[in-house]
Amino acid sequence: MGLNRSVRWQGLEVETVEHCDITTHAAGRHVRGAIVAPAYGLFYALELDDTLAVRSAVIERTDGKTLALHADGSGNWTDENTTPCPDLTGCIDIDIWPTPLTNSLPIWRSRWVQGEPQRFTMAWIDGNEMTVRRNDQFYTRLDARHFRFQNTDGFEQVLELDDDGLVTDYPTLFKRL
Repeated sequence: MGLNRSVRWQGLEVETVEHCDITTHAAGRHVRGAIVAPAYGLFYALELDDTLAVRSAVIERTDGKTLALHADGSGNWTDENTTPCPDLTGCIDIDIWPTPLTNSLPIWRSRWVQGEPQRFTMAWIDGNEMTVRRNDQFYTRLDARHFRFQNTDGFEQVLELDDDGLVTDYPTLFKRL
């Protein structure tokens, strides 16, 4: 699916504003975003391959902290120095806090049957701490515009999406502007 557009979100629990550009090209998709948070600004750039698996993620904060990860699309990761990241083995997608954009990644690349949950092992990136860890998440398609999101910490929300699979409403956390 070709997707070329810009979107903006407002953070509700943490007061943020985000602008994100998504561009489709022959080899996959570029995603670039900027988030203004109370304590910092954060830029992220993602490269997705033609299966929409994450191949690289670069996160840079305005205070100079950076995090770069590279993937082979099959669940093997390295850092910016090409050092393997064995704790992330098996992760295909990433989830960056604080953006709802990365909730779209598993939704975009998966086939869905209404009511059947799917489990995803994510490389979860904390933009506050600039750390990454493994995190299991579950998504269940409820209908064409709604997915139940759950993680293993007991957190659960129903996400509302647009026709492009982008979050329009993430109750208590994000709202599309």
